[in-house]
Amino acid sequence: MSRGAGLPTGRVVAAHGRHMVVLTTEGQRMRCHARGKKTEAVVGDIVRWAPSGDEGVIEAIEPRRNLLFRQDEFRTKSFAANLDAILVLVAVEPPFSEVQLTRALIAAESAGVPAWIGLNKIDLPGAAATRERLAPYRAMGVPVREFALKARPDDALAELGPALLGRTTLVMGPSGMGKSTLINRFVPRADAQVGDISTALNTGRHTTTTTTWYALGEQVQDGALIDSPGFQAFGLHHVAATDLASLMPDLRAQLGHCRFYNCTHRQEPGCGVRAAMERGDIDANRWRIYVELFDELSTQRW
Repeated sequence: MSRGAGLPTGRVVAAHGRHMVVLTTEGQRMRCHARGKKTEAVVGDIVRWAPSGDEGVIEAIEPRRNLLFRQDEFRTKSFAANLDAILVLVAVEPPFSEVQLTRALIAAESAGVPAWIGLNKIDLPGAAATRERLAPYRAMGVPVREFALKARPDDALAELGPALLGRTTLVMGPSGMGKSTLINRFVPRADAQVGDISTALNTGRHTTTTTTWYALGEQVQDGALIDSPGFQAFGLHHVAATDLASLMPDLRAQLGHCRFYNCTHRQEPGCGVRAAMERGDIDANRWRIYVELFDELSTQRW
């Protein structure tokens, strides 16, 4: 019999350090902590828990469909589990980092989670130039949806609704892109949910280091948005340099056309990937990002 068999289940809806909030099947938010250091539950996990005084103890994690995480030289940071999609939110202003966007898309591809890009603030000057920056991503099959959450909220809801409702979506993006506005548009009771979570965690306020689950309706099948804390770097040390090209759709489409089977697609003669870049089938900036990431992952210290 597996550990935790027979215990009630619940979903982790907030995580702050080793303290978590579990939404029980009765709809109660229960403050829980992990038993031992090996029980690393994250938001979105279905867990088995047991009462312990006024709190609960997480005894086991049910099998996950997927897990999104980042890993740098020193530590691994898990975002969320059991996702249906990842929304990488960018905006016309402030300008976004294409390297960070690429890192997030590679991590999603590695985790087996479909990802799409949301372009916010298209009412601002510069929208055309930003669309041009995103053209290579559209061409490689990454969906891009455009909207103006503040300037045209009704249009934004109509554009985003079909992509969000009924799914569990992790929303990623640096500050200033509109994550809070997006959540408040789709979750009218977002502040109330934050209040419930803060009470359960005994923090008194919502901390920016807390990953949080926002239900989009009363039923699980209505979907949810998961808000992750902002971050400055997205480590990909869990990805092997030799697997990198296969996780980038535009480069992957050109694999198998190189003279050498172990081509790194950087400087070898007869490289099909570089030839595709030179004739315009791969955006030159995307190839430069690939080379930068390949060099980074090839020189990581263990």
